[in-house]
Formats: sequence, C-alpha cells, structure tokens
Amino acid sequence: MTRLARIVAVANQKGGVAKTTSVASLGAAFAELGKRVLLVDLDAQACLTFSLGVDPDEVDLGINEVLVGRGVSARDAIVACADGVDLIPSAIELAGAEAQLLPRPGREYILRSVLEPVRVDYDVVLVDCSPSLGVLTLNALTASQGVIIPMPCEMLSHRGVGQLLDTVNDVKAILNPGLEVFGILPTLFDGRSKHARAVLADVGERYGLPVLSPPIPKTVRFAEAPAVGRSILVTSRSSKGAQAYRDIAASLLPHL
Repeated sequence: MTRLARIVAVANQKGGVAKTTSVASLGAAFAELGKRVLLVDLDAQACLTFSLGVDPDEVDLGINEVLVGRGVSARDAIVACADGVDLIPSAIELAGAEAQLLPRPGREYILRSVLEPVRVDYDVVLVDCSPSLGVLTLNALTASQGVIIPMPCEMLSHRGVGQLLDTVNDVKAILNPGLEVFGILPTLFDGRSKHARAVLADVGERYGLPVLSPPIPKTVRFAEAPAVGRSILVTSRSSKGAQAYRDIAASLLPHL
C-alpha cells in the first residue's frame, strides 16, 4: 500500500507569530531526518518563498496558478530548494485568489484536490497559511490531517488562539472530521521573562491542547537566515533555535 504524505497546516490569523520561520525550520529539520518534504506558501506576502531563496517576482507558476488556473497541476509548480525541501511558491497575485475562489462550488476543497496527486511523492507537506481566517486558510485546514499553531509567549496572543480553535472546530464538524491539532508551538520565547514563563505554563491548560516542546527562543539568528535564502538549521546550525526546531520535528514524527 502506498503511503501518502501527511499534510500539516501551520496556522494563526495573527501576523508576526513566526509561522513562516516555523515552516521553513521544521521543513529543514524533517529533511535532516530523512523525510521527503514539500512546503506550500499559501500567503500572498510570499515570505516563505523569499526565505527559501526564490524571488517571488520571478515566479511564473505558483500556488495561485494551481488554485485558480486551468490545467496547472501542483507538480508543475514545484521547485527544489537548497535545504533539501521542495516548495510550491507564492506571489502577490495570490491576493486575488480568494475573490476568484468564492463563487466556485466546493471552494474549501480545492487545495485538498490539487495536493492529492503529489502526496505519493512526499512524507510530509507543510502549509504556511496566510494571517487571516479566509477562504485560503479554510482550504488549508480542510486539506490537512493536522494543524500546528505557533503562538508567541505573550498574553494578547491567547485571544487569537481561541478564535482559530473555533474555526478548527467548525472545519472538523463540517468539512474535515479527521483534522487534529498537533499542538501549540510557543515561539519568540524569552526564558528570562516571568510573563513569558507564565503564559507558557497557562496555554496548554487553558485550551486542553498539547504544547510542543521546547519553546522556540527569541533570537536574531532567525532574522538573519532569510537574507541568504536558507533556514536557521543551515545558517546557525548549533544555535538554540535550530536545535529547538530539530527537537520539535523529532517529537512530531509519530504524527507522520
């Protein structure tokens, strides 16, 4: 029996929570573990695309064309990247995709249908969601077997997690009964901060969800990596941030 890739959405409708960093870093960590990895940039800002060394302005075929085009398959849009991962890139044109998808029948299932043929080629597909709860994020949640929720260790981030979980529960009830929350991923963690430690201690209990460990530390190394089109696992191999993502990737292996 052919094993199909597990599709995992990395989602939070708040911006600046390290979604893109987490997708790039976890992707590289899974690749180090010998997994075949596909990353999907589902954000019109194309930060993941840029972070992996692909110029969004030069993208002719990307996720926008796969979703709204006619006759463009996901396989047509895949590009190989330096960290041992493949990517379906994004570009600013994706900003118009929501309006084009709205009148389509079964619009929430379009991403699932276009990714299904390539699942045989990979072990894991990570989807970098846009910072909204619109049609594209609903597509990602409907296509996925699991969702990871990056959350900075600050109190204001709690509210966004609650809203996202309401959406996840709606998707499970109506569109994708098999969707599972793999865990909350604490990001931008400052271990010296009493507030950050208190938030970290509270979040799992409050939502009754697993909290992935260790928390991802706040470090300038994450900002430096995209400038050279690589992940922190390459640019700062022995840093605490790189090791934290390796540990989390290893802990997620049972889900794959």
